[in-house]
This record gives sequence, C-alpha cells and structure tokens, in this order.
Amino acid sequence: MSLATRSQIVDYSYIIAVICFVYSLKWMNKPATAVKGNRVGEIGMAIAILATLLNYSHGGAGHVPGTIADYQWIILGLVLGAIAGIPLAVLTPMKSVPQQIAFMRACGGGAAALVGTAEFYLQESGLIHSHFNMAALCAEVILGYLTFTGSLIAAGKLQEILPQKPIVYKGHNVVKGVVLVAALVIAVYLNFEPTKTAVFAALIVIPLLLGVFLIMAIGGADMPTVIALLNAYGGLSSAMMGFVLANKLLIVAGALDGSSGLILSIIMCKAMNRSFTNVLFGGFGAVATKGGGEKRPFRSGSAEEAASILEAASSVVIVPGYGMAVAQAQHKVRELYDSLTKAGIDVKFAIHPVAGRMPGHMNVILADANVPYDALVEMEDINAEFAQTDVVLIIGANDVTNPAAKTDKTSPIYGMPILDVDKARTVMVIKRSMSPGFAGIDNDLFYMDKTLMLFGDAKGFTADIVKEFSAAMAGA
Repeated sequence: MSLATRSQIVDYSYIIAVICFVYSLKWMNKPATAVKGNRVGEIGMAIAILATLLNYSHGGAGHVPGTIADYQWIILGLVLGAIAGIPLAVLTPMKSVPQQIAFMRACGGGAAALVGTAEFYLQESGLIHSHFNMAALCAEVILGYLTFTGSLIAAGKLQEILPQKPIVYKGHNVVKGVVLVAALVIAVYLNFEPTKTAVFAALIVIPLLLGVFLIMAIGGADMPTVIALLNAYGGLSSAMMGFVLANKLLIVAGALDGSSGLILSIIMCKAMNRSFTNVLFGGFGAVATKGGGEKRPFRSGSAEEAASILEAASSVVIVPGYGMAVAQAQHKVRELYDSLTKAGIDVKFAIHPVAGRMPGHMNVILADANVPYDALVEMEDINAEFAQTDVVLIIGANDVTNPAAKTDKTSPIYGMPILDVDKARTVMVIKRSMSPGFAGIDNDLFYMDKTLMLFGDAKGFTADIVKEFSAAMAGA
C-alpha cells in the first residue's frame, strides 16, 4: 500500500474518531447515556490509535513528519502501559476514582510535555523553526509539565497524603505570577533563538514548580473545579502537541478535551458561586471558621428511630456526599432505596454538582450500585420539591446542604447554591461526628429542631436502617 493511500485511510479514520469523540462527550452529559458515551469514546480512541499506527513511513531523510518511523518503542510503550493500566483500573476502589483520574491526568500531561521536550532537543522535523510551531511547542511544554505536577498534588490531596487545606503565605500570588511570567519570557526568547537548548531546561523546571505552587494553594473543597481545570490544561497541551507533530487528530481531540474541561470548570464555579480567580488564587479554606458544634444543642438518634421515621413517610429524598463514597456505602444505599420503594414510598436522590471530589462523582458512585438513572435529580430540579418532602436523608454530605450559604453574609460559602434540604419536614444526617466539612465551617442544619443526627459509619448505619425498616415492614 502506497504512502498516499495510507494517508487517505488515516484521514478518513481520524474523521470517524473525531465523530466518536463528539458523540461521546454529548452522551456523557446524562447518566442514562453515559455508558454508551464511554463505549463510543473507547471505539473512537481505538480507531485513532490503529490509524496512527498505520500511518507509517521509513526513517531517515525520507521520513514524513507526523508519521511513524519505528514501531519497536511504540509496541514496548503499549505493553508497559497495559501492564500498568489494567491493574490500576481493575483494582482501584470506587471511592478512589477522583485521585485515579487526577493521576491519569498527570500521566497525560507528562506525556505531552515529554514529547515536546524530545521534539525540541532532537529538532529533526524542522517544524519548530517556524515561529508558530515553536510557540505551540513552548505552550505544550508549559501546560504539560504544569498539568503533571499539579495533577500529582491534586491526587495527593484527594488521597489525603497531602494537607487538605490550602498552603498559602504572604505574597504567594505574586510569586506564582512571577514564575508564570518567567516561563512566558523564556518561551518568547526561544521563539527567536530555538538553538539555545540550555535555556530550554528552565522551561521544564519552571512549569513543574508552577504546578506545585498553584495546586498546593487550593483547598480540598475546590478539587472538583481543579480536576476539570487540569483536564482543560492537559487537553490544550495535547492540541499544541498536534501542531508540533502535524497530527490533525491530536489538534481536534485536544481542543475537545480542553474546551470541555474549561466549560466544566465554569459550571463548577457557578455551582459554588465562585470565580476562576477566586478558586486559583483565593486560598479558600486557608483559615477555617471555628465551629461551636460541641457547645450547641443537637438531636441524635438510632437506626431504629430513623427506620420509624422513614416508615411514616410518603416521600424521601436521599442526599449522597463524599462520606458515602469513603464508606463505600452505595450498595447499602441501593438496598435502602429498594426497601423504601417496595413499601410504596416515593424516593429520589438529590445530586449537587460539586458533591464529592470530582464532577459527577455521586452519579458515578450510584451508578456502580445500579441506582436507576431516573431517580437521580439535579439540584436545580429537586430544590422546588423539598418543601413537599417528608424526609431528607443526608449521607456524608456537608457544605452543599449548609443554610449559611443563604443566610450568613460573613460565611466563606455565602452565595453558593445549595440543596434546600432545610425546607423538608424532617432531616436526618448520617455522619461520623459533628466535625465541619471541607469548607471548615459548622453546618447550621445540624442544630435545627427538625434535624436528627445519626452518628456512625455510613455503610454500617445504612445497613442497620435497612434491617430495622425491613423488620418493621415484615411485622406490619
């Protein structure tokens, strides 16, 4: 097969792959079609990889930029990647999916940055001697290395290896600004002096440091936005890599990845009533508000009391949070859902867009337990129903249910859209203790007369409620 024929096949395959990626993003917007979106995305990626491997030309002077010159290292990379990736995907528990995603984003950003670094030092294609392509390479390297270290820091915070609270100091934003400007100045210099290979080393070190500075200053409460933003950085780095390698698919796929990550970041910021600058530079949660939870009166109850309250209800809304994910309680929650619906009780799940540690975290966790998609209701749709709801059961959620966001102008979460659970007739909260959430502030909901605190592990306590409820129904 001639190179021209192979090139045509590759181009058509890339178009099919791009169509798959677009529909994948479209279908992953809704829980009911998310699985189909995942499958289509996988098919598109398989087509893209096979087409790229088909795009072969011999090395040496006749090598065509953007084509494969040698397969041996690629095959080795595929084997090593599969050896590392398959166990990572299979063995990672559902509660650790956010940190897994952050780690995978680090791998993607690092890969793009390493490709850019290799292209610069090899300078075989001659493409980087164009000002545009040199600028694209510098952008690829800056974004790639920044994404690499930033994603590793995010994964460390999510895994609680690193401090959850932002690490800030006087003038920290000035330092980050100076570091960023230094990277941009070096990029401009290299655009006119691409043979200065020693200077390029600084373009590696500076973004690596910038990634650390940026994410260490961001608190755990902002991790959903950070993950989306890092996804945008990684996607843009891949798009720039496409220009450097003269690969059309990388340009389009990277642009899709980057733009979707940016849009998702905007949605996350809107859900928290925050701006990008506030998330990136505000040090939100650096100084936690001291809670008076141990001094204020609250009601606590047992699984038997909770089951009795649920037995008398006709409508129940379950609010899942990160505590449910940590306890891996989703399957017990599904059992509770089944028991309640079997008893004729209307049950829905209220999904806040920033509940958990990544966008869509609660949807993923509940899907793992095969909770029906039509039972999941987004915040803007469920809020109007709380006033007519008999019982709200909160499992491991905190800040997203705090009425202070609406009533206390001094609160750091004031203005953040929340689930209006305080309007329900009765509220029950499964929680280990009265400790505050990631925002570091007390939840006024816990001290209301209508609220019953249920202290314990989410999985075990939910199982106890199911047991008590089933026994009550059997004896009725």
